[in-house]
Amino acid sequence: MPTKAIDPPGITWLRVSPKYVTVRLVEWAIGNVIAVAVLSLPLILVLQGWWTWPPLWLAVTVPSLMLILAVWRLVLIPRQVRAIGYAERDDDLLIRGGIFFQRVMVVPYGRMQYVDIGVGPLERWLGLCTLKLHTASAGTNAQIPGLPESEGARLREQLSARGEARLAGL
Repeated sequence: MPTKAIDPPGITWLRVSPKYVTVRLVEWAIGNVIAVAVLSLPLILVLQGWWTWPPLWLAVTVPSLMLILAVWRLVLIPRQVRAIGYAERDDDLLIRGGIFFQRVMVVPYGRMQYVDIGVGPLERWLGLCTLKLHTASAGTNAQIPGLPESEGARLREQLSARGEARLAGL
């Protein structure tokens, strides 16, 4: 995986499962089909002659722009999934993500209160899970989506053990 400018030196990132692209595509499809359908209602009502406002050009423009935006997001999904990574170090866990707005989060093992695994229906069907790290900070949104179930279970146990060991040392 290519090194990003904000990556710490010497880190080997582990990637999430490529199956996670499927989860994101289904979420994309559900959200965008509903949005385009709702935004197309004025166009249908104008074409049927039931409404005289908005003008036809506006009734066509709004769902068209939403459709263009949806296709743009569709193209980005595989790259967004490839950008998600994590790395275990001696004292902390690194989590990265983002294409345009890149982010590398450092979660010290001693700050972890508990580690949670969540599985939705589609993730369960694909054998994936989402690992969530809970710390004392309410603003921490540390999670690793798209992990294979076995890796999620291993990581949960590993992080819990490391967190307890670091907490005991305080």
